[in-house]
Amino acid sequence: MRWPWLRHSRTIEPPKPVSMKRAQLETAKEILAEVFHARPEDVEEMIQQRLEERTLAYEPEPLDEDGLWPETFCLSGE
Repeated sequence: MRWPWLRHSRTIEPPKPVSMKRAQLETAKEILAEVFHARPEDVEEMIQQRLEERTLAYEPEPLDEDGLWPETFCLSGE
């Protein structure tokens, strides 16, 4: 019989650090799921649709015929 306190020792790894933004996103997902009585998959879909809507609404500044930015800029609008 082996005594429990005589087992081989092992190194305990510290938990991996979680970014603050990631933690906030996960908390927001949990809140949305609770408020809307939705499954986590539905919340992911809601967020993805919102991001797609924002991406489609974005119109970038026009570039010149070569696909490059203009050589000079005018701040006054003249």
